[in-house]
Amino acid sequence: MDSAAYFASPKSLIDDSTKKTTALEALKSIGPWAKRKARNACTKKMLYRRVPILTWLPTYNTTFAVGDLVAGITVALTLIPQALAYSNIAGVPLQYGLYGSFLGSFIYIIFGSCKDVPVGPTALISLLTFQTVGHHGPEHATLLCFFTGVIQVLMGLFGLGFLIDFVSGPVSSGFTSAAALIIITSQVRDVLGIRASGNTFVKTWHSILSDIHNSQVGDATMGLTCIIVLLLMRVIGTMQIGPKGEEAYQKTWQKVVNKCIWLFGTARNAILVVVCGIISWVYCRSGPPPFQVIGDVPSGLPALKLPPFGFEMVQNGTTVSVPFLEMMDNLGPGIIILPLIALLENIAICKAFSNGKPVDATQELIAIGLCNFANSFVQAFPGSGALARSAVNNSSGVRTTLGGLYTGIIVIVSLLFFTPYFYYIPKAALAGIIIAAVIFMVEVKVVKPMWRSKKSCLIVCFLTFIACLVLPLEIGILIGIGINLLFILYHAARPKISVERLNSTDGTEYLMLTPDRCLIFPSVDYVRNLVTKHSLRQGIPVVIDCTHIYGADYTAATVVHTLTQDFASRQQPLLFYNLKPSVCSVFEGLAPKDFIVFYDEDQLDNLLNQWSCSKKELEIMST
Repeated sequence: MDSAAYFASPKSLIDDSTKKTTALEALKSIGPWAKRKARNACTKKMLYRRVPILTWLPTYNTTFAVGDLVAGITVALTLIPQALAYSNIAGVPLQYGLYGSFLGSFIYIIFGSCKDVPVGPTALISLLTFQTVGHHGPEHATLLCFFTGVIQVLMGLFGLGFLIDFVSGPVSSGFTSAAALIIITSQVRDVLGIRASGNTFVKTWHSILSDIHNSQVGDATMGLTCIIVLLLMRVIGTMQIGPKGEEAYQKTWQKVVNKCIWLFGTARNAILVVVCGIISWVYCRSGPPPFQVIGDVPSGLPALKLPPFGFEMVQNGTTVSVPFLEMMDNLGPGIIILPLIALLENIAICKAFSNGKPVDATQELIAIGLCNFANSFVQAFPGSGALARSAVNNSSGVRTTLGGLYTGIIVIVSLLFFTPYFYYIPKAALAGIIIAAVIFMVEVKVVKPMWRSKKSCLIVCFLTFIACLVLPLEIGILIGIGINLLFILYHAARPKISVERLNSTDGTEYLMLTPDRCLIFPSVDYVRNLVTKHSLRQGIPVVIDCTHIYGADYTAATVVHTLTQDFASRQQPLLFYNLKPSVCSVFEGLAPKDFIVFYDEDQLDNLLNQWSCSKKELEIMST
């Protein structure tokens, strides 16, 4: 009895009742599908999911209100000096940072899904804004904010949050570390009181070194002192008196002192700005201070108006018109990269404070997108959630996203009444605030675990890091993602295959080959060569264990077709064990001859026994 006839044709494994869908039937099915999607989108469950305030507002109480009030005020003390400093990174007038710090906070109260996220300017997004906008002016930054919001909302509506999954941990670490060094480098000029420019790490340092001989002693003293003081205040803020981590066992005076120490460390940026502003004011009373100050900051709220879809400016005494298409051309690829990075930064914060709960990337896309969209109508540049302010928010006892209400109100009050006093803030002090904050973004701590777990991940991280330092950030992260995908494709093209020489119950030897992943076009030639090499060397039946093969393509089907022909020509059995029906249908599509599939050891024993008997009969006939 022929072995192929003994075992059922693989066609029997496929459901013959499955009908091919015609193009007309597919078009007709779109209507019901759209209606079904619309019904699902209009349910009460979806409404509560897309407007999270409806979930927690009915149970809001006094305890929650107190926690949100304390957290909102505390975050505002951190946000205001940071907003001024991040405007400097973004290359726009200082008031634009404050413009982006109140309306987004109000929007996030309604649509935000993470209570710990305070929306506003961040160091990373400010740097990307500068690299995208360059020196084209704040109008470009506002237009970038508008399109960042639009793209994020559209991505959320179409469920494209999965795109951030293409940014792996090593790529993210390399990108973030490089961005931190670039931000620090961009602030060295203000610390030294010199003129420097450049949109990459290398170019900026080249500019700094060429002008370093013009360093100002007053600015350098102010900047370095601020950095040291901020780092010391950060350490002091972590200290505790009494039993550590056991507040219940602390005395009342110890709790009061610990809260004061915590507030001292948390509000260090605001305290430093006030102290440095007073020092500067004293100097200004008797003449020019020995360091640069930020100068006039326009007071009042920004006008509510459409983003600039084209504008006019005066250049060398001539009015020049900049049309919308030219603005879009100036923004370049950053208009796509920046929304993704903003989402990546925000999702990282949500995961850090989610206590293991799943994070809805789609909802965060919609929330942050709406915040940026709204901010573009008050002349802001793009923003997102900031990790440092989120940590302050969390440690301050925030209960809901309503904490953003108090933060936004304090920013509005500062714009209305306190901007005249911002004049005296030293530039070196703001630079020191930025450096002391972002220096901890350099992820040195991941190097050793990454080296121990998988060295190729460290290579990806290092190459991304170098690319982001040498090239603009948006190009650097694309290179990092590309390198990471190449590593993934390489591993897909080189599956691990275990080789075992086994015996059936009646003593017939056979070779068991077990691939550990699916067969797709990058890997099939490699697998075919291994199968052919081992089969020719051993000269016994070959069994391919397909347990781990969960997918295949046309290229794999052609290789299987060729393999079955080669094995049949030299009368050497090739058997496929535990092949999934979906994969089997792919292989069977080319109608390969002598294509044999089995699913248990008894069938294997019978097939090998028949082959062994046929071989003996041939040997007898030949003698």
